[in-house]
Amino acid sequence: MGLIPFEQIVAEHGPTVLRVCRAVVGPIDAEDAWSDTFLAAMRAYPDLRPGSNVEAWLVTIAHRKAIDHIRARERRAVPTNHVPEQTTDRGLPGSGDPELWEAVGALPMKQRAAVAYRYLAGLPYADIAVILGNSPDAARRAAADGIAALRRSRSISIRGDRVSGERG
Repeated sequence: MGLIPFEQIVAEHGPTVLRVCRAVVGPIDAEDAWSDTFLAAMRAYPDLRPGSNVEAWLVTIAHRKAIDHIRARERRAVPTNHVPEQTTDRGLPGSGDPELWEAVGALPMKQRAAVAYRYLAGLPYADIAVILGNSPDAARRAAADGIAALRRSRSISIRGDRVSGERG
């Protein structure tokens, strides 16, 4: 016995799937989650084992797609009438001390990247290591060597997560 035509599956189980989607994501996103459910189900349907509980299979897919919609909703930008002003240009090339940017630009690539990721972006060494393709200890060492080179090249002050030039 072959598979039931997919159109019949949609007709029989569509209302149940829509109820699940409404229950999880609410009425606004329910139809989108419903559509995503049946698109995913249509792709996977040829591989469904004969005798499987189709409704349970669809409800499982619907639940997962609904959760995906909730996660996507949380990542959406919230519209606002007020656009915040740019409060700082710190970290933007050309801002601040041009001599400092020149000194940073003269660092070897790994040191320059480690200094930028650590002191301008505030990333932890574990994340820097992943970006640079080395260990957290190597990332820490590259940042320390970069800061040491900056200090040797001129009077540089390192405060917490900030790098700034000092005039003497």
